[in-house]
Amino acid sequence: MQSSVLTAVLLPIALAIVMLGLGLSLTLADFRRVLLYPRAVFAGLLVQVLILPLLCFGIAKGFGLAPELAVGLMLLAASPGGATANLFSHLAHGDVALNITLTAVNSIVSLFTLPLIVNFALIHFMGADNSVPLQFSKIVQVFFIVLGPVSVGMVLRARRPLLAARLDRAVRVLSALVLVSIVAATLIKEREHVVSFFAQVGLPALVFNLSSMGIGFLLPLALRLERSQAVAIALEIGVHNSTLAIAIASAPTLLNNSVMAIPPAVYSLIMLVTAGLFGAFVSRRRAPRGELAAAPAP
Repeated sequence: MQSSVLTAVLLPIALAIVMLGLGLSLTLADFRRVLLYPRAVFAGLLVQVLILPLLCFGIAKGFGLAPELAVGLMLLAASPGGATANLFSHLAHGDVALNITLTAVNSIVSLFTLPLIVNFALIHFMGADNSVPLQFSKIVQVFFIVLGPVSVGMVLRARRPLLAARLDRAVRVLSALVLVSIVAATLIKEREHVVSFFAQVGLPALVFNLSSMGIGFLLPLALRLERSQAVAIALEIGVHNSTLAIAIASAPTLLNNSVMAIPPAVYSLIMLVTAGLFGAFVSRRRAPRGELAAAPAP
């Protein structure tokens, strides 16, 4: 009963708090900025939507991950970047405005790409009997769990900016506590197998994380984007919304599989360390002039 209440009621509420925090940091200008800087946004979306799932699939196959762990890693790859990337980007002298725009756009795009990628992973790794986990009604649930709180946060920021500013700090702290709590709950639930799961998925998650950030940094440079934009894209690609992935994996009305939540939980621990090290490395050289203007303060 307690586990059911946790996953069926508290988990969606916790996710809604995280997405509300994202909404409080967004404005319509963040979406309009796509038209002003299309090459940078295109590069970020190309890596997020196309390259990451292919990369993750190759890693899962190459390491011979157990089916449920492979699906969990693919679920993570299909999830958008996390709002934490904005903080890391700021510390690393990245283009924070680009991070915010990519987070906004990726959050919307993932509502359509995530079910397709996860369904493919379930068919390939677990067989056709598991091929319809996110039917239309469940897609609608994810849509409202994610987009509903984001919309509320954006409306609050637009109409009550002072209130939004006060809420933003509190929600950011609460979101961090939510992430820690969800990861801890996931690991506790699978405590009998957690050492085995870490042994199986720890190295693949690390390889996926480092490869994601590497591609996210080098591809924009190859496309002759500014260094600050490359830093922003690398962190946006490497710091995923693992809370969303864990919630989708664990929620009884969605995938309802705590084992699938292990890869996002492990990844969430890894990405905080690697993102910090990456930020320290790239911040040794200041970004050149001409980076996008910082997002307006609330």
